[in-house]
Amino acid sequence: MKAVRFHEYGAPDVLRYEDVEQPLPGAGEVRVRVAATSFNSVDGNIRGGFMRGPIPVVLPHTPGIDVAGTVDALGEGVGGVAVGDDVIDFLPMDGDGAAAEYVLAPAEVLAPAPRSVPLADVAAVPVVGLTAYQALFNRGRLTAGQRVLINGAGGTVGGYAVQLAKDAGAHVIATASPRSREAVASAGDDEIIDHTTDVTAAVTEPVDIALSLAPVAPAELAALVTLVRPGGVVVNTTVWMPAPGDEERGVRGIDLFVRSDVDQLVALIVGGELRVAVTERVALTELPALHSRAAEGAVHGKVVVVPSAA
Repeated sequence: MKAVRFHEYGAPDVLRYEDVEQPLPGAGEVRVRVAATSFNSVDGNIRGGFMRGPIPVVLPHTPGIDVAGTVDALGEGVGGVAVGDDVIDFLPMDGDGAAAEYVLAPAEVLAPAPRSVPLADVAAVPVVGLTAYQALFNRGRLTAGQRVLINGAGGTVGGYAVQLAKDAGAHVIATASPRSREAVASAGDDEIIDHTTDVTAAVTEPVDIALSLAPVAPAELAALVTLVRPGGVVVNTTVWMPAPGDEERGVRGIDLFVRSDVDQLVALIVGGELRVAVTERVALTELPALHSRAAEGAVHGKVVVVPSAA
């Protein structure tokens, strides 16, 4: 089969499109014929060697944490899923990913793919959708009527976070660049703040949850605490610095490490509460070029990657 792998850490040019032996599923695993994976910023960080501590991988390594595809073979002891089932998954970050024609996946974390969305497009959802969902509800404990600040709403996680928070009945304040303002507005926020301005001055009433999705300077991250009411929470999704809090006022600082629970998202997609957004589709052979574009800041929105033979 064909796959994209890197044999050493480095710039995007370490990625190679090459022949790889088709994997065989072990106990508790299934083999998935890949309809698509997607590009996430963590893919570039892993490839560059910046995540060796929290996410150690074995070289050569195939990137691609998200996967949508069709079950092709079952390992020993697998139940509840059959060959031919269309599935969606968030693959273990330290294992081989779905930038290939076939990939192995733990059967226990597979979810049936929603039929309302083209199978390849569903690959745009797991990592970014779960990050938004778990930040707001599992960690932020969002409830209707609360005020939420989404710092960095112009990205793909931010788009889902705005959707989810509004559907939950929250008042949503979003920071975004002028370039992404229109996209953020279409997601349904109540207020938009230009991220180049002083956010602390622009937010005039305390919020219950401050969700930080964009890499910012430590001082900017710390400033978000001042906007949160006593007893509220700052949820940080970046791995570069710990989430700040304020013990005296009971403001919790929480660092989010997303976990696989794709069923949460499938139910929302099926119910029409979560709209899947794909801005671009590229062939697997173009993945090195896509990594290069991302490194230059030239990738906007969610990109799905399909096997070249598809």
